[in-house]
Amino acid sequence: MTFIKLKVKMDTKERLRMFLGSEPAARVAQLTTCDFGQLSELRLRADKPMLVKLAGQEYALSARGKVPVASKETYNPTAADIYETIERISQYSFYAFEPELCMGYITLPGGHRVGVSGQAVIENGTVKAWRHISSINFRVAHAVKGCADSVLPFLYDSGCFMHTMIISPPGYGKTTLLRDIVRQVSDGAHGKPGLTVGLVDERSEVAGCFKGIAQNDIGLRTDVLDSCPKAEGMVMLLRAMSPDIIAVDELGGKADAKAAHAVLTAGVKLLCTAHGNDMGDIKKNPALGGLIRHKVFQRYIVICAVGQSKVLDEEGEAICL
Repeated sequence: MTFIKLKVKMDTKERLRMFLGSEPAARVAQLTTCDFGQLSELRLRADKPMLVKLAGQEYALSARGKVPVASKETYNPTAADIYETIERISQYSFYAFEPELCMGYITLPGGHRVGVSGQAVIENGTVKAWRHISSINFRVAHAVKGCADSVLPFLYDSGCFMHTMIISPPGYGKTTLLRDIVRQVSDGAHGKPGLTVGLVDERSEVAGCFKGIAQNDIGLRTDVLDSCPKAEGMVMLLRAMSPDIIAVDELGGKADAKAAHAVLTAGVKLLCTAHGNDMGDIKKNPALGGLIRHKVFQRYIVICAVGQSKVLDEEGEAICL
């Protein structure tokens, strides 16, 4: 297969069609009037309508393009369509990708993530293989340059970048915002000099690396640890790459919190994201709650809706709406 080598020449629509089975790809081809720059998700479920999320609105696909989800004209992928799509995603080498699939997803070049669900094979309490995959979710990554413009000036104090956490539910754009902050801080923006950023990109979503080379613009002073576990990667960057800032997506577990504490006490700034609706949700997280209660973060960016955010100080008081 050679489609990955061609990806930089393709737009989002063409790229999706290369990864989809023949019938789902034909339905995407019918979307002739859609702005694929606004596509965030595409979902296939066996014997259920094939759905897309465009500009925050959900539609079903049919032979004549997008229709309301409740329409009787919807195209419903079969189990065979799901299987063919998985084959194309894995470049017809499913078993080579099985270790990644056991984590529930495959990351495609460009940072697009494909999540899967179905009948899992469990061994010693962990997923070791998939017997049947019945659902596929393409989460389409978009680099939105400039999306951090409104919040970035509030992340500095006396010219120094502050420890910052971005909080939002899934799908609200926290990874997109993280990417643009990394880019701007690395290049230097808003009158501030560029800083060396160490990025731990465990799921290859931020930099979108292909063969170790970032496909997304993450700034000229950014070093990437691609497909590396967050906790291990933060410590590695701290020891080896002399970063001014360490950036990481989706902190969550105890190991992440321990590594974050090492960064926070080493004179290096931490820029991270976490799942939640607000600071209250993060305080309830057994691993991260202590970091919040001890006020180690100086700034919080809470994304309330797609494209809408507010900046809070270490006390949780709003300083920018």
